[in-house]
Parts: sequence; structure tokens; C-alpha cells
Amino acid sequence: MFNIVVFGAPGSGKGTQSAKLIERYGIHHISTGEVLRSHIAEGTQLGKTAKEYIDKGQLIPDELMISILADIIENHPEAANGVIFDGFPRTIPQAEALNELLEKRGAQLDAVVGLEVADNELIDRMIKRGQQTGRADDNPQTISNRLKVYHSQTQPLRDYYMKRGKYHAIAGSGSVDDIFDAITAELDDLHLASRRQGL
Repeated sequence: MFNIVVFGAPGSGKGTQSAKLIERYGIHHISTGEVLRSHIAEGTQLGKTAKEYIDKGQLIPDELMISILADIIENHPEAANGVIFDGFPRTIPQAEALNELLEKRGAQLDAVVGLEVADNELIDRMIKRGQQTGRADDNPQTISNRLKVYHSQTQPLRDYYMKRGKYHAIAGSGSVDDIFDAITAELDDLHLASRRQGL
């Protein structure tokens, strides 16, 4: 299994790069944001709970996110070759829970791709995205709240993973292809090594 986390602030390009990485490495994509938005659109109880947090630019509670992730992993056989985690973990307790989930499957987290983008560029990107897609949480007030939450609650994960030798800092500005090339320059050898271990 080749398991990676695509990490970065809201608007840093996690979904875009994840789509390209899936194609390159043939692994399963888990976007917690997409899962939550799907529940919101369907009006499920989980969706209603999640919407209250998302509308305020807040993180979903750890316990709820961990249970969602465990359910996804257990019910997707295609995750057997490995997973790209997009939007998870967002807190250190979530990171520790992910380690436990992977260990139970005889696997580990191979790398964390950190897309690093300045706040002013992130704000511009998300406002444009909101205009193009109509995403309700891409408005100036919620964006500001989301970035504050990211810096206070999620960014500490950068140090957490750096201390464990898992974090790969990638400049997230520039063309999509140039950013992708920078990511694969970091990951290709790790992917090859994980495949050899699986033989």
C-alpha cells in the first residue's frame, strides 16, 4: 500500500493535485470535504451537523471525522493498493487516529505532501472559486475564518510530520503541471520502494 496525505490550507490546490496523483499512482482518493458536501446535499443527519460547522468556517469535531474516515476505509476495497487522504488529518489527534487505522491494516503513512501558498493568494483563489462554482463557504468572511482555524489548529501538523520525516514541502504557486512535477520528484522513489515491499 502507498498512502499519502495531501496537506495545505483551504484553496492550496489539494483536490487538483490529488486528481493527478490518483492517475499516476493508481491509488484511491478519499476527500473528506467531498464526503461531507455529499451528506449536506442529501440532507442526512451527518450533513446537517457538518453544515453547522462548515458555515462558520470551523473544523468538524475529531471524533466525527475519525468515524467517517474509518467507515470509508473499511467499505472501499479499492483502497487496498493505497490511499490519498485529501483534507484529513486536520488536527494532531486525527493524525494519531490515522496512524492507528493504517497500522490495523498492516500499513503506514508513506508521505505528507505540503502545498505551501501565501494567504493573499489563497484568498484570491477561493473568492474566484466561489464565483465559478457557487460554493457557499467561499465567501470573504468564511474564508477569513477558515484560514484562522487552519493556522491555529491544522498548521501544527506540519511540525508533527516534519519531526517524523514524512513532510515534503512543495511550493504551491505556479502552474498545475509545475507543482505536480515537484510533487512527483519527491514521491516517485517512495512509491517504487513501497511497491517493492509489497512484492
